[in-house]
Amino acid sequence: MRTAAVTEEQQEIRRTLRELLAKRAGPAEIRAAVRTPEGYDTELWATMAGTLGLPGLALPEKYGGVGCTAAELALACEETGRALAPSPLLATAVLAAPLIHALGTERQRAELLPRIADGSLTCALAIPGGVLPLALGLTGDNAAEPWAGGGRSGGIQATRPAGAERWSLYGEAVHVLDGHSAGLLLVAAHTGGFPCSRTLLFLVRTGATGLVRHRQPALDVTRSQATIQLRDVEAELLGDEAGEPLPVLGALAATGRTAAVALAAEAVGAARAALDRTVEYVGTREQFGRPVGSFQAVRHRLADLLVQVESARSLTYCAVLDEGENEEESGGLALAQALEALRAAAAETIQLHGGIGITWEHDAHLYFKRAAADELLFGPAHRLRARAAERGGLFGEVA
Repeated sequence: MRTAAVTEEQQEIRRTLRELLAKRAGPAEIRAAVRTPEGYDTELWATMAGTLGLPGLALPEKYGGVGCTAAELALACEETGRALAPSPLLATAVLAAPLIHALGTERQRAELLPRIADGSLTCALAIPGGVLPLALGLTGDNAAEPWAGGGRSGGIQATRPAGAERWSLYGEAVHVLDGHSAGLLLVAAHTGGFPCSRTLLFLVRTGATGLVRHRQPALDVTRSQATIQLRDVEAELLGDEAGEPLPVLGALAATGRTAAVALAAEAVGAARAALDRTVEYVGTREQFGRPVGSFQAVRHRLADLLVQVESARSLTYCAVLDEGENEEESGGLALAQALEALRAAAAETIQLHGGIGITWEHDAHLYFKRAAADELLFGPAHRLRARAAERGGLFGEVA
């Protein structure tokens, strides 16, 4: 495993994005953005995509991307996490684009990836049952149980009438990130009877007949979620069915490894921002005639928190660069550490802000809600660690 280091080009990405978000994504702007129908600032997203090229960072130049690596995408996620800026970056660039690139036909790639890269197309990955971390292989083996709906009812079922070119989908998915506003849905569905049961991914255009999308109330208002209902919706298979069997579960697990690192970087950014905000506040708030931050107990608590946050950052960027035998489990471990660091930072932020910190309208609660929601959506941390231990053979045979 190589030592994590940030190049000058990566530092420039960090600096440029941080300056943009400082101007356009303050607490007041965020609260206004989440109240829009899309759930994010569309003009800011256009700048992030068109000027900075964020959704195309990890896409090949052949498809209009920048041709960078997962490290640059993780840096971008760290900065959006630091600002808690709502955007389609996670759903589109981290979850959907790698699956289209890995499984799509050349026609599908040429049609969709350039539009993703320039920001004109946003995507959402719809997983039935609210089991996104399992489907991505983060908290369990995604081939071990029929999470897409293994029976005649439940999940999402895919059928194809005799002689038809396209498939028909029926079912429901909940907690779909940016599912209410995405221009394209990637839907995981179960197909086939018992002898040939399998999970496939399908492309659903947002104007399809029978598609119903509702924006869900969410604990974390900066991360929009939706319920997707499919009632005999026409869909296009992602990939070429005429060729070899599509490695859908493997592609989902590979996407899960890169998504874990991006999510960890995002959580680290949010944790560090919460810590910085707290340090600034205790340096100005006075008690007994002196700043609260001058008390030894407070300084020790903040020092312990700094160690926890920076440890999570180091583990995250080592996971980005890990291309060795520990690659599969390093992302999950980094995500577990980052989620715990964010939870601790959010708790200290609320407590050390005193009476004002416990008011629901205070900005500290944006970090608290992000910490709680992330563990519900992508964790919990102990399940992430258990899966990493299983993969590494810590307690027995390697999975």
